[in-house]
Amino acid sequence: MSAKAPVRNPPEERLVNLVVALMATEQGLTKDAILTSVSGYREQSEAGASKDALEKMFERDKENLRGLGVPIETIGDRLDPDDLREARYRVPSAEYELPDDIDFTPAELALLHLAGGVWSESSMSAEARSGLRKIRALGIAVEDPIIGYSPRITLREPAFSALQQAIEQSRVVTFPYLKPGDEHARVRRIQPLALVEYDGRWHVFGIDQTVRADRTFLLSRIVGDVVATREQFDPALREGAGERGLAGLEELAERQQALLEVNPGTEAALRLSRRARPAPQGIRVPYVDVHFFADELASYGPEVRVVSPDSLREQVIARLEGALAAHGGRT
Repeated sequence: MSAKAPVRNPPEERLVNLVVALMATEQGLTKDAILTSVSGYREQSEAGASKDALEKMFERDKENLRGLGVPIETIGDRLDPDDLREARYRVPSAEYELPDDIDFTPAELALLHLAGGVWSESSMSAEARSGLRKIRALGIAVEDPIIGYSPRITLREPAFSALQQAIEQSRVVTFPYLKPGDEHARVRRIQPLALVEYDGRWHVFGIDQTVRADRTFLLSRIVGDVVATREQFDPALREGAGERGLAGLEELAERQQALLEVNPGTEAALRLSRRARPAPQGIRVPYVDVHFFADELASYGPEVRVVSPDSLREQVIARLEGALAAHGGRT
């Protein structure tokens, strides 16, 4: 009898299933119950995955969720709280319940419907239908047709899933990476430790094996396949990696602040003010990547002017001149 084919479940889907299961229980679920009943673990168990491998996966998922701010509570033996052999896990519902004085109108629920559809791969997918049922459970009727007009948005960069899987398996990866100004991509070989979202963009934080130092790479600059090698690294390296990666990006942004003059009441003012600090001549906005920030600022046209730094102003001007030339104008 041939062995069953391995089951591939997106890690993010498994995490969502785990959160839903832990929120749905008041008494908590044992580890065995989770591994045999929660989708994402159950399929792996049925396919022949060892209990040890599943338990390690569960421990990593707990760590990831707690890193995202999900409060997973561990309930041990009342007589011996340190005995976790029969521990039960749950997400306290009080952490996510709305205050009694907050209600949603049908129009607001319709917007929640639309937002749910945006995350779906297609309008009214199985996931969207499931979300629709959950929203209806709030007791407010919502019209279905709005779902049919949901736009489609890809949540992750193409490299995200492969990197997430490599992180879970503690495997070294290689990928072609194109830096701004370079004509050709360069293959990077790293120990991926964490995926970090900052300012609306995903980064992978890890140890670059070429220079033997921590490095952060923007996923949108990975221009080919992420290849997981056979080489593994110590999983302990992942501990606190997300926090270190995010701290590094925040420190870089603090060092790279743009001084901008923005026309009040414009889209630029609305979007930039949310991450800006007031300055005598305008506002200061921290940024990580000069090229992507220049793209954003150029998109606002005359609504924003770059006072400093010169490097950012030059990048914005180059984009505006390029747009003008592309439409037949003269620079």
